[in-house]
Formats: sequence, C-alpha cells, structure tokens
Amino acid sequence: MATQPHVLVTGGAGYIGSHACKALAGAGFIPVTIDNLDRGHRWAVKYGPLVEADLADGDRLSGVFSDYPIEAVIHFAAYTYVRESIENPRKYFQNNVTNSLSLFEAMVDANVRNFVYSSTCAVYGDPETIPLAEDHPQNPVNPYGESKRFVEHAARWFGEAYGIRWAALRFFNASGADPEGEIGESHDPETHLIPVVIEAALETRPHVKIFGTDYSTRDGTAVRDYVHVADLATAHLLALKHLMDDGAPGAFNLGTGRGHSVREVIASVERISGLKVAVREEGRRPGDPPELIADPSRAAAILGWRPQFQDLDKIVQTAWKWHSGKEK
Repeated sequence: MATQPHVLVTGGAGYIGSHACKALAGAGFIPVTIDNLDRGHRWAVKYGPLVEADLADGDRLSGVFSDYPIEAVIHFAAYTYVRESIENPRKYFQNNVTNSLSLFEAMVDANVRNFVYSSTCAVYGDPETIPLAEDHPQNPVNPYGESKRFVEHAARWFGEAYGIRWAALRFFNASGADPEGEIGESHDPETHLIPVVIEAALETRPHVKIFGTDYSTRDGTAVRDYVHVADLATAHLLALKHLMDDGAPGAFNLGTGRGHSVREVIASVERISGLKVAVREEGRRPGDPPELIADPSRAAAILGWRPQFQDLDKIVQTAWKWHSGKEK
C-alpha cells in the first residue's frame, strides 16, 4: 500500500498554517509542522506531528528532512506585523529572509523540489490600479512587504539553479475561522479588523478605532478584500498539487475580488452578533491606501481556485462562532 505523502509546513501552528494542515490531512497528506511556537499555538497542531524548532537551527532543520520522507514544503513561518517591521527591520529580515534561505538550502540538500510560499499583497505597495493583478508593479512600502518580495525572488532563482518548483500565493486580508470550529484565529496583539471588531462587540476591548473617514470610498473608510482562511488553505493545497503535477511556477493573488469597507465590517459584526460596537474615529494611518482588492482570475484559471466564502456575513459568522465560544 502506498504511503501518504509528507509535507513540511513551516509555521503550521499559526493562523493560516494550521488551517492549511487541516486541508492537507483531509486530502490524504501528512502535514509535518515545524514551528518555534513564538507566535503559533501548540493547540492548533492537530493534523500531524509537531517539530518544535526554529528555522535558524540548520542542524535541526536538516534533521526534519532526514526523519520524515518530505516531498514538499509549504512555507508560512514569518513575522507579519507591518508597524513592527518598520520599527525593527533587522528582526524581520533575519526571520523572514535569512531563515527562508536556510530553508531553501535544506530543501536543496534533501532533494525536495516542491515549494509553496505564503506571500502577501504587501509586495505591491501602494496600488496604481484596482483590482490588483499579478503583473502590478512591486514597490513595497514597509520591511514586511520587502522581506516577502525578496523570498519570492529567491524562490525564482533557486528554481533556475536547483530545480525548485515554486508557487507564491499573495493573499489579501485573511479572515474567518474553520467552519467546523476546530481551529481559528488568535494573535497577541490582535490587529486584524474582524476579530478586533468582535472583541469590541464582546466588550473585551473598549472600542474599534477607525483610521480615516475621509477616503474616496463609498462611506469614507478604507476598503479591503477579505478572503476566508479555509479558502486560503484550499489554495495552498491546489498550488501544491499543481507543482506536483509539474505545473509551471508563478505567483497567484488570493482574494474574492470584492471589497468591504471598515464600516461595512462593523455593521456585519453587529448583524451577526446582535450587539452594538463602540467606535472611535481617528486620522488616517500613514501608508494605508484607500482600497486593496485582488484580481484572483489567474488562480481560478490555472489552479482552479474559487473562494467558497464570497459573502462577508458568512465570513464573519465563522469568526464570531470561534471568538465568542472558542475552546482551546
């Protein structure tokens, strides 16, 4: 009987990584999580073994490839706070870039050639056109986006030199929680809008800050493309299968192609929860564009990916279920 293929998932104890592990397990793969648990959670690793280690530990990393018959890598491990990256860029380039190069070296040494990278729309910087397509100019405006862009470029060159087959998935605003309630979002500090609004509804934070009410949008607040975490997990699975079937390397935007404003998100949480959300209006934050909306047509055409959660209320419903009654 054929053995189940093993996939190394870096950062598999994190928000998106844990959902990807569930999708992998459901598709017959064995996800092997490597995570230092600095920002991940032991309780989120439910679908395969956990190796508690840092990617900076080259010997331990090489040992994972020796201990398990790894056939592919899905790389989530990264720091992701924009403001923190501006205040401490050395931390971000060390973790997001240097550690990724260590991962590439271990892959080459172990003759593992399939690499799916969890990237971000932050590689584009300020949008020149909406919706954003993959050929939009890349001009990151913070060290976080710059670090992600570097790893995308490194993947390309490792592909040219060593035969790494790669896919870079540039997701927009990850949101929601596992529809079955097994896993969900838990950050400290929490910066994602939907859980922040839910916390305000539950009165575990005093209010939601709206940064900017004078944008040239339909209600004056910033508009973003909210894509459900389960849909992101499915996209990583489809990208992996694409590479394992000798599909061409490339980058793919992951979003719904629809935008929702800050006020619309607040209204959705109020509808779903039946609770009132306290709001405090403040000035714009530097670097926040009015709109960020994906053009996901390439992922649809090549990967066959189409998000199942298109409705904002349905996304918020899964998040509300998790945050209002989660068990960990």
